[in-house]
Amino acid sequence: MGFKCGIVGLPNVGKSTLFNALTRTAAAQAANYPFCTIEPNVGEVAVPEPRLFKLAEIAKSKEVTPARMQFVDIAGLVKGASKGEGLGNQFLANIREVDAVVYVLRCFDDPDVTHVANKIDPVADFETVETELMLADLESLEKRRQNLEKKAKGGDKDAKATLALVDRALEALKDGRPARSVDVPEADRKAFDGLQLLTGKPVLFVANVDETAAASGNAHSRRVEEEAKKHGAASVVISAKIEAEIAQLSEVEQKEYLAALGLEQPGLNRLIHVGFSLLGLQTYFTAGPKEARAWTIRKGWTAPQAAGVIHTDFERGFIRAETISYADYVAFGGEQGAKDAGKMRLEGKEYVVKDGDVMLFRFNA
Repeated sequence: MGFKCGIVGLPNVGKSTLFNALTRTAAAQAANYPFCTIEPNVGEVAVPEPRLFKLAEIAKSKEVTPARMQFVDIAGLVKGASKGEGLGNQFLANIREVDAVVYVLRCFDDPDVTHVANKIDPVADFETVETELMLADLESLEKRRQNLEKKAKGGDKDAKATLALVDRALEALKDGRPARSVDVPEADRKAFDGLQLLTGKPVLFVANVDETAAASGNAHSRRVEEEAKKHGAASVVISAKIEAEIAQLSEVEQKEYLAALGLEQPGLNRLIHVGFSLLGLQTYFTAGPKEARAWTIRKGWTAPQAAGVIHTDFERGFIRAETISYADYVAFGGEQGAKDAGKMRLEGKEYVVKDGDVMLFRFNA
């Protein structure tokens, strides 16, 4: 399954530096001037998962395949983007394609790195970007509403239902609130998401600090954390510069460097895990002599849906799933040990997969 998190923010806040570190590449040009990222850069990253390597060790797997997420580095936005200022139209088109938005906010002072507003105010930066996205959503919905209203008056039931959702979103936006603040019944969630509203996507706040504040944050990052709480969102403190340096080191060197900085793990690991959670995702595993693999599914998915991630035939012809919890798999030394201990369960079509399940699917071709 492909899930995309869009990295957005004003120019020169550290988006491309963070993207480079995330993808362990220099694909995104990090330069000290606005719009150095002209085309969106897309990079896949492995989701850090120690459990997978433990399973591979027990199963004596030849290959290990982690779950992956995509991050998209999108060109910097400026005030007026909703009206086409800067690279606004391109920015807005690119962000519609992602599943979640990562707001990168500048929380460091550096006279050598210019800021488009000539001041460091991460909350104001967030408000600038969020406002432009709300204005774009407002314009989009108002244009769409006229056509929906005509169809609804003509008796089109689908148009009538969609119009009701559009009006709820418009009410929030006109009140200065993002579309994600609208309380949508679960039955209408798919239709609401189908409106593709920029401010309807889940968000994550990233406070990009300097090296000295990487472990404990600073006054700027604390303001970001408070702002995130107001929006019911998570926040992560990261020094993009440090993460870019760590990305070039060996595993041993990374541990030594992190220890010297008072950090337990790279900030990117936290960012990826929070992003994973933000999208409502979880992991199940398959493990055997050939391969140990982590598979990404949405929380609440049933066994047939999980099987379909491997191959659509698995979902269509699903019979049952041989399931062992991760804890039992490890405690009893693998599949056979768990079976001998009575810890392997046969689960049917209604079974809701739990995070960490180790599964083997039986199906009719």
